[in-house]
Amino acid sequence: MSAAPAREAERSPQDHLRAVQELLARRRALRDSGGPGAPAPVERGLLQELQRRIEALHPADVAFVLENLPLDERRLAWDLVREDRGDVLLEVSDAVRDTLLADMESDEIVAATQDLEADEIADLAPDLPREVVQDIIEAQDVEERAELQAALSYPEGTVGALMDFDVVSIREDVTCEAALRYLRRFDELPSQTDALFVVDADKRLLGALPLNTLLVTDPEVAIARVYEPEVVSLHPDDEADSAADAFNRYDLVSAPVIDAEGRLVARLPVETVLDYVRSRQEQQALAQAGLREDEDIFASVWASARNRGPWLALNLCTAFVSSRVVGLFEGSIAQLAALAALMPIVAGIGGNAGNQTSTLIVRAIALREVSNARRLLAKELGTSALNGALWGSVLGLAAWALYRNVALGGVMAAAMLLNLLVAAVAGFFIPLAMERLGRDPAVGTSVFLTFVTDSMGFFIFLGLATVFLL
Repeated sequence: MSAAPAREAERSPQDHLRAVQELLARRRALRDSGGPGAPAPVERGLLQELQRRIEALHPADVAFVLENLPLDERRLAWDLVREDRGDVLLEVSDAVRDTLLADMESDEIVAATQDLEADEIADLAPDLPREVVQDIIEAQDVEERAELQAALSYPEGTVGALMDFDVVSIREDVTCEAALRYLRRFDELPSQTDALFVVDADKRLLGALPLNTLLVTDPEVAIARVYEPEVVSLHPDDEADSAADAFNRYDLVSAPVIDAEGRLVARLPVETVLDYVRSRQEQQALAQAGLREDEDIFASVWASARNRGPWLALNLCTAFVSSRVVGLFEGSIAQLAALAALMPIVAGIGGNAGNQTSTLIVRAIALREVSNARRLLAKELGTSALNGALWGSVLGLAAWALYRNVALGGVMAAAMLLNLLVAAVAGFFIPLAMERLGRDPAVGTSVFLTFVTDSMGFFIFLGLATVFLL
């Protein structure tokens, strides 16, 4: 590595972004001051400096810079990227990738993917036109084409869509010395290689030989004597979430992927699993906020409004229903103004309690831990009853102290207890219902839960107040 890139690597992504923004600002000021006739040599010098700075960055840092530039400046910076374009496309967010691909010709996209592995191209494929994907397939050699077609044959969210065909295997009937000689033929081992996968003559997986074991074993010892037969293996059709659970449970660095006959076909490295988990978490966080897809922060007003609109429409409907619940008790609120001040407390705390329950249930669903639903529900109801009794009493005393009305304090305490029980039931069953309907339980749970806890909180509190206070 040269000295300049080494110095660049020591800086933070924010430093790289500021440096690029400064050069772009200087170019913008030059064009604004000179108009269409701005000094061409000076502008070319700024663009050359900008290109040198971009070329010295890691693809992940280039992606960070592009994600934080307005659309016109992003296009300019992207045009200056000459190397590792495919790696940059992999690193940027989905929304930014769409803007970059929109300005690329088909042959440019094909050229950008030439140095990518089959699994990496498969990651990009959903964002590419079908004819471009076909051009990319045809541009591969015979072996790479077969691997790419295999990767593309599996749907998103499966191990097959993530697996890496760059795998190192060894026969059981050779010695450790032969295995070491075989490894020396590689320029470098595939990333995240912590073991050699041991196979028989038909490439059926037998086990794994950790590299640290191979290095300290007598070279004359046969592989069959030292490999570990117990190994966690995956199948291409397995869900990626299940694979992520296995990596977390068994602290895996890589895992072999085998077909129905037990033959080794690929591997799944931990870096790919981490990328998948991080992407899923980002999607769920956006979905919980009502964003259907990754939104470009520099997207147009129309695009952003269209992305956020459906969720706001759903919230509007649920809020309207909640308001009508309150409207049923307008007479009660008019007679006792304290009800208007206190009812948001009941609904708000119920919503928080429901979110706590739903978060635990969503996590349990993701980890496949919902094995005894009845026992889980009983535990959540017990927890809510205890919290409801405790904090309901506190709020009841506070209401009595504020309004000197014992009955109002009792209504407040009872409403809090009942709404927390409702919140526990809603927080338990809504994620399970979403999962049963084939929907992501992390998406949509919050808005329906808020609707239930608000509506029921208002109804319980105002209903009790109407019966016992008026």
